[in-house]
Amino acid sequence: MSTRNFHQHHNKSKKVALCLSLTATMALSTGFTQNNIHSVTINVDGRMIETNTTHTTPDIILARAGVKMDSKDEYTLKKIDDHTEITVHRAVPVNITIDGQKATIMTSKPTVGDALVEAGYDLEKYEADPGLDTKIHENLDIKVKKVAARNEEAARQQEEQVQTSRGAQRYSAAYTMEATAYIASDGNGDGITAMGLVAQHGVVAVDPGVIPLGTRLYILGYGEAIAADTGGAINGNRIDLCMNSYGEAMNFGRRYVTVYVLD
Repeated sequence: MSTRNFHQHHNKSKKVALCLSLTATMALSTGFTQNNIHSVTINVDGRMIETNTTHTTPDIILARAGVKMDSKDEYTLKKIDDHTEITVHRAVPVNITIDGQKATIMTSKPTVGDALVEAGYDLEKYEADPGLDTKIHENLDIKVKKVAARNEEAARQQEEQVQTSRGAQRYSAAYTMEATAYIASDGNGDGITAMGLVAQHGVVAVDPGVIPLGTRLYILGYGEAIAADTGGAINGNRIDLCMNSYGEAMNFGRRYVTVYVLD
């Protein structure tokens, strides 16, 4: 080989080597090699988009596929070997009402609980209707209530209960009344009340203008009773309690009692 041909061959080899080196460097620096191509399925707006890409960033993959994402839209990923599934969750409007004030927010969260957390609610302090696990859908109405308010309501209801021999019972009103006692033979002596009941312990006489006849009562120091009788001297906040014996009536005498009107 002549000296000239040798130099030409040597220079050509150097150029080929340089090109191969540059190609390898570009492939390594960009990641765009044939081995890095993977398939992607995009589930969005009720349709499936199949694509092959060298990108690994979901936002870029979605943009290259022509999928526009709003600020509240989200996506989830599922990778199986060299295949990736991207599911786009579009934000929808939901209505949140608290203390009579209604606000509409956009959310792509899957459940009511997730949406409330996103909106800044502490789930330890609030409860929701429908429940926290309810699936989000467009224009869902969510009513939010403070747990403290719920506890206050429960406490109020508990306060409106009185302990009787049959356990706690709710009452709608309570009166302080002047009470006297009688026995079945008092009055006309037939032992039948104004409602036609037999006079016995648990039957009391009231002013129907204050407590209607037939009302169930609980009287501290006496027990459960029914307002089933009247009396000429029983007016206003007066009540007359039927006793089983003359001795009980005498021992009871005249006193003030608390009368609960049971529900």
